[in-house]
Amino acid sequence: MQSTITVSLPSGQAIDFIFVEGGEFVMGNDDSQFGRERPTHQVKVSSFYIGKYPLTQSQWQAIMGENPSRFQGENRPVDSVSWSDVQYFILKLNEQTGEQFRLPTEAEWEYAARGGKYSQGYTYSGSDKLKQVGWYSENSNDETHEVGLLLANELGIYDMSGNVWEWCADWYSEDYYEGCQKQGVIENPTGPGNGDYRVIRGGGSFDNPLDCRATYRGRYLPGHRGDYVGFRLVLLPQSVG
Repeated sequence: MQSTITVSLPSGQAIDFIFVEGGEFVMGNDDSQFGRERPTHQVKVSSFYIGKYPLTQSQWQAIMGENPSRFQGENRPVDSVSWSDVQYFILKLNEQTGEQFRLPTEAEWEYAARGGKYSQGYTYSGSDKLKQVGWYSENSNDETHEVGLLLANELGIYDMSGNVWEWCADWYSEDYYEGCQKQGVIENPTGPGNGDYRVIRGGGSFDNPLDCRATYRGRYLPGHRGDYVGFRLVLLPQSVG
């Protein structure tokens, strides 16, 4: 079920990716108390590779030559990076590796967090019990932790609930986007064409369980840097050598 590839960096570091087979799913949560998770809508995403873990501090430093994180630790997720910072990181990473990395779309992120075609319908990414899969306000001691210490989800992906919020590629819209009102299946949605905020997903080490659910949506300005915000990468299958 699980297919993993490793992409080597020029520094000797490497990033592990999990293959996510494309498919259809119902995005959002009509039962949520938060309007931003509604309406549910049928989405189809193409296959892609996504980071097995959030990007770590050692991987960031290998490309950028510095480490901005508040909670220092080479295997902890990088934090205190803005959406704009991440775009510059990706530009340098693509130049140095010859690959095509990017942030996940919000639809790709949710599909992967929910387990893709192997989803068991859990509340969090990999479990209905957040302590099994995520670092959050009750078990984190108000700090991030090394990636991969808790259980993975159905696809073998770690830390998609808790630890750090994760930037997505999309602009944020309070009610998703105009396209989700259409009838039928929406293919590979990328969100609205413009906006003020970018989407964040997954919750972080300071957050309550509601914020760490696989369907919960957050937002920040693209220039925002928080010690609770990081990211993971996507690599398209056709760019894998």
